Amino acid sequence: MIKITKAQFLTSCPTLKECPKYDLPEVALVGRSNVGKSSFINAITNRKSLAKTSNTPGKTRLINLYNINDALIIADLPGYGYAKVSKTEQARWAKNLEEYILKRESLKFVIQFIDARHEVQNNDLQMREWLDYHNIPVVTVAAKVDAVSKNALPKIIGQFSQVLKTDVVGFSAKTGYGREKVIELLFQDTTP
Repeated sequence: MIKITKAQFLTSCPTLKECPKYDLPEVALVGRSNVGKSSFINAITNRKSLAKTSNTPGKTRLINLYNINDALIIADLPGYGYAKVSKTEQARWAKNLEEYILKRESLKFVIQFIDARHEVQNNDLQMREWLDYHNIPVVTVAAKVDAVSKNALPKIIGQFSQVLKTDVVGFSAKTGYGREKVIELLFQDTTP
């Protein structure tokens, strides 16, 4: 089992060109606003406030980079699907997200977070289709599984798998459900 012994916030950048280059593989986190990407970072690193969390969607507006075990970089990208910001702001976030995913040379794969409390949303599907179109490797995580019953969870995971045509890993930042599995996945394709 892989243990995360070092986790460090590195920097926040508005666009790809401001992002420093590190000599480490990277994994980018994508998902709807408020899906739990920051909570995911805190849960896997056992640090309560390494990544800033909020109950207000749309708080992650920059590309936030984290060093994990001096072995990989996690890039927390702005969430998509948040309606309470201007169309201009949404377009800017989308452009930065696309540019990062397509042009970041050290990017190994993307983790797409889907909220287990809801059906797969249209913008989740659009994001998956876009990632598939560009041949970006994706790991799919159903976040916030603690908010659904244990009996309903297999059905939800099954539905997500069917809709997105892929394996889906359940994860809860609150209970630690799926933590070891996602850590294993994080490091699977990133070892040099």
